[in-house]
Amino acid sequence: MLKTLLLMPLLGTGLLALVPKRNFDLLRHLASIVAAATMLGAGLLLLDFDPASAEIQFFETRPWNPRVGSSLALGIDGISLPMVLLATLLCFVAIFSSTGIRHGAKLYFSLLLILETSLLVVFTARDWSLFYVCWELTLIPLFFLVDRLGGANRHRAALNFVLYTLGGSVFMLIALLLLYDVAPGHSFAMADMAAGGAQLPVHTQVLVFLGLLLGFGVKMPIVPLHGWLPLAHVEAPSPISILLSGILLKMGAYGLIRAAATLPAAAQALQGWLAVLALVSLIYGAVLAWRQVDLKAMIAYSSISHMGVVLLGIAALNPAGLSGALTQMVAHGLTAGLLFLLIGLLYERTHSRDLADHGSLNRIAPRFAIFIIFAVLASVGLPGSAGFIAELQVLVGAYSRWGAWLVLLSITLLISAAYALRVIRCLSTGPERPFAAVPAGVVWFADLTRGECAAAWLLAVGVVAIGVYPAPLLRLMASSLVSLAGQFGV
Repeated sequence: MLKTLLLMPLLGTGLLALVPKRNFDLLRHLASIVAAATMLGAGLLLLDFDPASAEIQFFETRPWNPRVGSSLALGIDGISLPMVLLATLLCFVAIFSSTGIRHGAKLYFSLLLILETSLLVVFTARDWSLFYVCWELTLIPLFFLVDRLGGANRHRAALNFVLYTLGGSVFMLIALLLLYDVAPGHSFAMADMAAGGAQLPVHTQVLVFLGLLLGFGVKMPIVPLHGWLPLAHVEAPSPISILLSGILLKMGAYGLIRAAATLPAAAQALQGWLAVLALVSLIYGAVLAWRQVDLKAMIAYSSISHMGVVLLGIAALNPAGLSGALTQMVAHGLTAGLLFLLIGLLYERTHSRDLADHGSLNRIAPRFAIFIIFAVLASVGLPGSAGFIAELQVLVGAYSRWGAWLVLLSITLLISAAYALRVIRCLSTGPERPFAAVPAGVVWFADLTRGECAAAWLLAVGVVAIGVYPAPLLRLMASSLVSLAGQFGV
């Protein structure tokens, strides 16, 4: 089942090659159908998944390079399945909402489907060599998607993204090779490398874990490894921003969870420092988001703050904190995806993302205004949204470990509320501004179409469903996270 799921987007890429490059609508419809089929395949995995078991399910393996101990090993558990579901959902939304792509459409949709396969392999790999190869493979389609179709500074943004990620990947590779050297039978299998890592002295484990932290921390990103993120988000096409913020950042957090499971002694030794990095990212990201007037830049910096919540949950190393971290990964993927979808549509209509250029959308585009207000409030953890459930669990898990130090987290919540209310005031309830002031000289602002509403509803329903009734998601993750927390003696 997993192989079928992973091969679907690649099959779609082959089908796109048969379509004339000027038939833009057919290319988008075909890519959307393939992405929808992949999403349906992930849903079938969910139906057959046993949430009561912490074991790896749907496991299959075959030798890849026996001489170096690598294999094509695939499997999922309660940690990876939510990420697979999120990845297929956001890839479908990104493809379906790419109505403005005309130049290079065949290459664009083909790269998106290749990117989807790479993402799915990262979340299902049970072999570190396979994980690393597909981790690096995601760079290729993203580089061309940003470099070919981005904004005015797209070349710099694409190069920054690749150099930052490659720089972190060097340290990750060195750490993995050190673990490979001590793994039984010199194997890249995750279970074997974890067994080998447990035999290392604690100070050696810490050094290896720091190498993995640098690699995964760039992608999350953790301050001060975040330099690539704002420029990449601002310059990337909006559908690509949906994937960058919605799922690409989660690759780093997912990898960090796997690193903690591989080297639990090192994670415990660095627990306090991870919490400090998390609080710095929380406050720093929120302050910078508060100071932005470009909507894309604001959401980009707020993503740093939200991923700080994820890091804090991981640092707690207890079931509540880990459950909150994974729930926040899903919640942020949905809310950030919705925000970038709406901001992209706003930019398509007005060619401006500056808060000062917009106002009173509630009068001229009520559907647009409702979704913007909902998405912004959900992003700051409004009760009844998925973010509230996630942050509450992280607070519970972190408070049991660090107590009153978490008063710093309340500062972040206040700053987040401040910039959220400012966005709502400027976009929805602010004074109506003439569109002649917008660089494009737009005469009339069109409200969301049925297709755009459908894409927005798909993400909004997920946010509300998890916020109102989180039990299915929490049950899906519980056994795997309890098993993981048990490695830390919790």
